[in-house]
Amino acid sequence: MTVLHETIRVDRPAREVFAYVANFSTCEQWDSTAIEATRLNDGPLGVGSRFKVVCSAPVGTLSLDYEIVDYVPDVKVVLLGRSRFFTVQDTITITPTVTGCELVYTAEFTWRPLIAPFAERFQDGLERMGRASVQQGLKRALDDDFPAPEISRSNARADHFVPTALTRFTKRGYRLSKRHWNPVSAYVGDKHVVVTGATAGLGKVCSEDLARFGAELTLVVRNRMRGQELVRELKASTGNKRINLEIADLSLMADVDKVIASLNKRGTAIDALINNAGALFNPRAVTSEGLEQSFALLLLSPYRLTEGLYPLLKKTERGARIINVVSGGMYTQKLRVDDLQNEKGQYSGSVAYARAKRALMVKSEQWAEDWANDGIVVNAMHPGWADTPGVESSLPAFHRLTRFFLRTPAEGADTITWLAVATEAGKVTGKIFLDREPRTTHLVDSTRESEQDREALREILDNWDKEQSSAA
Repeated sequence: MTVLHETIRVDRPAREVFAYVANFSTCEQWDSTAIEATRLNDGPLGVGSRFKVVCSAPVGTLSLDYEIVDYVPDVKVVLLGRSRFFTVQDTITITPTVTGCELVYTAEFTWRPLIAPFAERFQDGLERMGRASVQQGLKRALDDDFPAPEISRSNARADHFVPTALTRFTKRGYRLSKRHWNPVSAYVGDKHVVVTGATAGLGKVCSEDLARFGAELTLVVRNRMRGQELVRELKASTGNKRINLEIADLSLMADVDKVIASLNKRGTAIDALINNAGALFNPRAVTSEGLEQSFALLLLSPYRLTEGLYPLLKKTERGARIINVVSGGMYTQKLRVDDLQNEKGQYSGSVAYARAKRALMVKSEQWAEDWANDGIVVNAMHPGWADTPGVESSLPAFHRLTRFFLRTPAEGADTITWLAVATEAGKVTGKIFLDREPRTTHLVDSTRESEQDREALREILDNWDKEQSSAA
């Protein structure tokens, strides 16, 4: 048997440290040899939870199947891993200290009979691996002291030339960026997140991730049956029972106002608001309230919802976050304050979508400036080219042309979750992100709006109810 033993001290509560390390799929972020780690079964984390970890090895890769065999919340977790060369029992114990906690990590390797005679040769390498994984990797992850995110040199260069910028929208762009990501160990078990458009695509993926992390969720969905089914699925797959549902067609301002009233009545502070709901409409149509659908759903709705939930966002003591999901399509359009409802010229659903997202980006920057002193961080993100049901149904020609380059929904949604969770994401406001990096808001100068148009957008939205009342 070969035994490794490492100890670290962390200035964080035991429950936060335990929540991170007990979910062994996080080892990909800190283990010096782990290439990929995934959880294999659903349900609450505990005895019987299984994980697959793929590690780099001197020759090729090595796959290990892990299972939790002992689980004492906030105190100890024991995992048994099996591979073709050895079994390993990893024991992680956590003891509170005056300033945080002490973590002791022990790994006991039992070698297969054909490998056992050579075990001593592996001792030095395993000890180096253990130190690198625990003393450096895990300690760095749990210290969670990363600087405010900045754009990398390669992505900054790419953004200066449209064709190279577009390559970063693909799944290859995601994988290139992922190589440089920091671990995310932030604790969200005491946070409340509101997600709109949660039943499909990006919204569903980030809702699943946040539920798995233990956040309290309020999901705003249009279809009651699909919403209820999603809540059942999330509770069963994650063990998280703190999942609430609000039913609303967010293209109708009356429904938006009902959600605002319901959440304000409940009074639970909101730590993160994710404005994700969206759709691309062809041909042009108006809602029962007389508003063009794209304008109503993609711009006026998130504006009204965010403004209405401001008291609950300001209420949280930890600093709230607003994440507005925009689109790479906005790079093709300029802010059109003279035609927010797409009444002029020939209507195009994709153009209307892109214009609304451009306006939402401008509004994100304005909120970031207006609410900086309230501790509210406001950022936008775009998912790149992701293979979601909405893209396939709304843009079939684009989907056929790019399907081999499209990201998975999980890859597209990753930055949404990261903006809501990661500690360093709260250190910057008023930016647009792609793959966890702030990016340019304009790829070409022709799409830049004037300061007059920016202020006109603010005035139009701020005075919308007054103008509608006077028009009536």
